[in-house]
Amino acid sequence: MDVYIRNIKPQDIEALVQLQNDNFTQPWSEHHFQDLMNREYCHYKVALVDDRVVGFAGFADICKEGNIDNVVVAKEYRRQGIARRLLQELIASGEDICVQTFTLEVRVSNQSAISLYESMGFVSEGIRPGFYDQPKEDAMIMWLR
Repeated sequence: MDVYIRNIKPQDIEALVQLQNDNFTQPWSEHHFQDLMNREYCHYKVALVDDRVVGFAGFADICKEGNIDNVVVAKEYRRQGIARRLLQELIASGEDICVQTFTLEVRVSNQSAISLYESMGFVSEGIRPGFYDQPKEDAMIMWLR
């Protein structure tokens, strides 16, 4: 399977909204994605298979810290290295603009994501109690320094 990673484009928004709706209890709207694309400090990548958006990830550059706020891969494409590739591309893009550290939150029950992040060098540095809704759950705060 050939996976192509690139920056998001306006024509991706419909697919990104659908991916959010399929995978999150509080999905982002079309307006949210349009807004992100207009912010110079936001950097988002999509993963494509056969020209179909199958994943995306992004970060906001906040004072040279990359706040990764979304990593998602369509259910039928998981466990094939796509999330890892997206994260690798994001981190490389961040390093190109002198982002020095990266952080993210992940549901404490999402062991597969936690394992991926740990394998990439992220370390748990705390818990945000009740961070997530639907269902209510704590978030693990992870850093790559």
